Amino acid sequence: MQPEDAGEPMDRALLIGVSDYRFTKGPHAVPGKLPAVEKNLPVLREALVRAGVFRDRNIVPLPSPDFAEAARELQRVAGEARGLLLVYFAGHGAIPSGGDELYLQMRDAQVFAGEHTVFNAAVSFSDLMGTVLATSRADRIVVILDCCFAGNAARVWEHFEDKRRVVLLMSVQANHRIDAGDPDTPTPYTENLAELLGEEGGRTVSRLAARLRRRMAEQKRRTLRNEPWQPQLRADAEVTLGRRGLRFPLLDPDGPGPSGSDPSPDPPSPSPPPRRPRLPAWVVALWRRPRALAEKWRRARRREDSGPDGGGRPARRILLRLAVPALLALGMLGVGLYGPLGLAGGDDTRCAPPLELRVLTDADLEETFRTAADAYLTSDANTTGAGCRRTGITVYSAGSSDVVDALRRRTDAWQEPEGAEVNPQRDIGPQPDVWIPASRAEADRVLEEQDTDAVAELEPGESPLAHSPVVLAVPERLAPEGLDDITGRPLTEMIEALTGHAEGVTVRRPDPEFTDSGLLATVGLYGDPPSVAEGERMVGQQGPPSPTAGDLLCDLPEDDAVDDRTAALVPEFLLVSGVDCEDNTRTPRWALYPADVPGMDPVFVRVRWDDADGDDDGGDDGMARDAAVASFRDWLAGDGGSDVFARQGFRDPDDGELLASEHKPDGVKLAPSPLDESAGRNEMEQALSAYQAYGGPGRVLFLLDSSGSMADLWQGPSGGPGLLRQTLGGLGAEDEYGVWAVADTGDGPYETLLGFGRHWRKDAEEAVDERARVRDASADPHAALLAAFDEMEDRGDDGRPQMIVHITDGEHGEHLAGGRLREVLDRAEASEVPVTVAVLGSGGCDEGRPDQRIAEVSGGRCLDAGDDVGAALHDEIARIGTGDD
Repeated sequence: MQPEDAGEPMDRALLIGVSDYRFTKGPHAVPGKLPAVEKNLPVLREALVRAGVFRDRNIVPLPSPDFAEAARELQRVAGEARGLLLVYFAGHGAIPSGGDELYLQMRDAQVFAGEHTVFNAAVSFSDLMGTVLATSRADRIVVILDCCFAGNAARVWEHFEDKRRVVLLMSVQANHRIDAGDPDTPTPYTENLAELLGEEGGRTVSRLAARLRRRMAEQKRRTLRNEPWQPQLRADAEVTLGRRGLRFPLLDPDGPGPSGSDPSPDPPSPSPPPRRPRLPAWVVALWRRPRALAEKWRRARRREDSGPDGGGRPARRILLRLAVPALLALGMLGVGLYGPLGLAGGDDTRCAPPLELRVLTDADLEETFRTAADAYLTSDANTTGAGCRRTGITVYSAGSSDVVDALRRRTDAWQEPEGAEVNPQRDIGPQPDVWIPASRAEADRVLEEQDTDAVAELEPGESPLAHSPVVLAVPERLAPEGLDDITGRPLTEMIEALTGHAEGVTVRRPDPEFTDSGLLATVGLYGDPPSVAEGERMVGQQGPPSPTAGDLLCDLPEDDAVDDRTAALVPEFLLVSGVDCEDNTRTPRWALYPADVPGMDPVFVRVRWDDADGDDDGGDDGMARDAAVASFRDWLAGDGGSDVFARQGFRDPDDGELLASEHKPDGVKLAPSPLDESAGRNEMEQALSAYQAYGGPGRVLFLLDSSGSMADLWQGPSGGPGLLRQTLGGLGAEDEYGVWAVADTGDGPYETLLGFGRHWRKDAEEAVDERARVRDASADPHAALLAAFDEMEDRGDDGRPQMIVHITDGEHGEHLAGGRLREVLDRAEASEVPVTVAVLGSGGCDEGRPDQRIAEVSGGRCLDAGDDVGAALHDEIARIGTGDD
C-alpha cells in the first residue's frame, strides 16, 4: 500500500461475488442462488478501505458476473497491478471427483457430467494461477476464496512456480462444503474477515488467518460434514496489510512459517517475474466451451471404432491432439500451465512440479501430521541438491469408522464414484496414498474383513510412530491430592472414585465413531467382561458427543460450572500441546491414567490402489510414488518426526517416556504406572459394535404402581400417570416400550395397559389416559419385577439400550423384604437391565431402602421427593430413547 503522498497507486483489488445464478434447475444446474454473497462485496470493500489496505478507487467490485465478464476483468486488473493485487471470490465452488482441482462458478455456470465432470462457465484455479496471476507484474498477490471446497486450491498453489509472491486465504479446508448462512447478512467467513480487518491496521496475513481460524472455532462453526470449520492459509512469504504500509519480507526457508516470522522494515524490492506465455487461443476456446470438447472426444472415439478406413487421420493421433488441450483446459494434471521452464529452485534452477502425496489421518491427529508435513516439505530429505521439492503433501482427516468401512467395502466406489448415495471421495476425501490411524488395530480391522475384490491394498508399518495414553483429564480442583491414589486402576473404578470424591462430577468422551480416542476410551468404559449399559451411564450427557477430543476440550469452557466439574477422556498429548481454543480454556486439568484404556499408537499405512499411477505394473509413476512415500515414512520414523512428536506432547512408542520431558506441564506424569498401551482388533470391533447398538433404538418397560395406596398420588402432572406421560417425549418411533399396571387383582401381578412394541406418542398417551386407574388391590412388586426381567430377557441380548422404570409410592410391605427382596436383587444384578425407580414421596431412596438397593445393584437410579422427579426421569428415558425431547 503506497502512502498518500506517493504517485498514482499501483495496487488493485478485484472482488467477485456471485450470488445470482442463471441455471439453478435442470440436469446441469448449480446448487442454487446465494443471497448472502450479495452482502459480501460492500462489507469487504468498506473494510479494505477503512483498514488502509486500498483506496476506494482501486477496488473493482464485480457482482454476479458471467464467465466472459469475469475473465476480462481478471486479465485487466491483473495487468494493471504493480504493487499489491488482491483477488477475492465468493460463490459456488466445485471439484471433480478426484478433488485435485477447484472450479469457481460464475453466473452462467452449468455442470455437464460425461467421461469427466465438466464445469462450464467456471474458472479453474489452475488457470487463474497459471494464465492470469502468473502474467501479472504485481509484487505480491493475495487470493481470498470464500466458497465450498476452497481448501482444494492449496494443492494447485503448492505446484505454482511463483507461489512465493502469492498468499492464499481459503474459507474452509479441502473437500468440505459450507453453509452461506443467513441471507440477510454476509457469509460467515467474509463477515469475520471484514470485522478483523477493521479491528487494527498493519495486520499480517498470517495473524489475520490465525484470528479467523480461532474466531470460527469460538463460534462453533461446522462444515456440512459436521466437522469443525477451519479456514486455511498457504504462504511462503509474509504480507502486512494496513496503514503501516504493505511489506513483503521473504521467509527464511529454515526458519518458522508465516505465523512466526518478523517482517523486516526495509525488505529488498523483488524483481518482477518474467512474463509467462499465454495459453493459445484454441485452449481458451476449449476452456470456455467444455461441451464442444466433450463432443470432439465422442467423434474421435466413433472414428476409432470405424478403423483407419473410416476417413481422416488415424484415431490415435486425433485423440492425442485432443487430449493435450483437454488436460490443459481442465487442469487435471497440473502441467502446461507453468510454461516450459517449470518451477523455480535455487540458483535459477527450473524445477518440475513435485509429486503430491495424500495423507489421511485420524481427526485428533490431523494437526500433528499437518505440522509434520509442513516440516518435511522444507527438510533436506525432501529437497534436491538444486533446491527443488521432491514431494508435496496434503493432510486431511475423516471419521474413523467411515474410513474403516470405506477401506473394507467401498474401495471401488472410492476409486470410481457411481452415485450420490455412496461416494467416499465426497464424504471422506480423495483416495489416500497414506493412512495414519491412531491405532494399528484399525488397520487390522480393515485387513480382517476387507472385500476380496477390494481395489486398495494396505501395508501397515510394524511399529507405531509415537504413543499417547488416553487419560481422564480432571479439573485441577479435584486433583491431585485427593485422587492420586486411584490412578492406574480400571477406568470404571476410577470414575466411581472420582464421582464419590466430589458431588456433581460428570465424565465425557469424544464420539467413538468419529475418532479413535473416543473408541479407545469406550473399550475401558465397557470393562472386562463388558457392561455396555453401565459404561454408557458413566458418560451420560444430553445431546451428541463432541466429534473429537480437541472439540471436547473446547466445548467444556462454554459453561464454567460444567467445566469445573467435568472430567474428559482425551489423549494425553492435548494436555501438553494444547488445543486451538487454548485462550478460552478456563479450567486447568490433571491427567489420571486408567490401567485398562489402550493408548493412541499412530501407525503409517501405505495404501496402494489398483490401476493408479502405474503402481500395479511397477511403472515409473508407481516407483516415484513408492519412493516419495518411503521417504516421508522414514522421516517420520527418524529424528525429523521425533522432533515434531516431541513438540506435540507424544511419548516414545518403545519405552513410553515423554519425548520432551522438559516441557511437561504440571498435570502430566513423567512415568505413569504400566498401562494398557495397545488395542486389539477384536476389542475395538466389539466396543464399536456395542456402542452403535446402544446408540440405536431402545427398549423401556414401565411398571406403574396402580394399587390402592396410590390413590392420593394419581392425579395431576406429578401423579403416577402424569409422570409417565412426561417421559414419552424421550422415546421415538423406532423405540420399543410397554406399560404394565402393577396391582394384584387375582389375575396376576400386573395388567397390560400398552403392549410392548413401537408406538406413536399420541396413541401411547391416549392408552395411558383411558386405561390407567387405581385398583382396590395391593401391589406385588416382587412378582412384577421378576416378570419384567423375564420380559426384557426374552427381547434378546442384541446390545440395544434397555431399562425398566418402576413408578411407585414405595409402600411395599412384605412383598420386598427378606428372601423376596434378595431374589429381586440377584435378578437385577444378573440381568444387567438397569431399573430406574421413581418414588412418589420422601425418603424412598434413603440408603438401604428396597428401591434404593434395587436401583443400585442394577445400575439404575432411584428418584424421590429430594429430586426433581419429572425432569430426572425424563433425562433417564432420553438417554435410552431416540425421541426429540
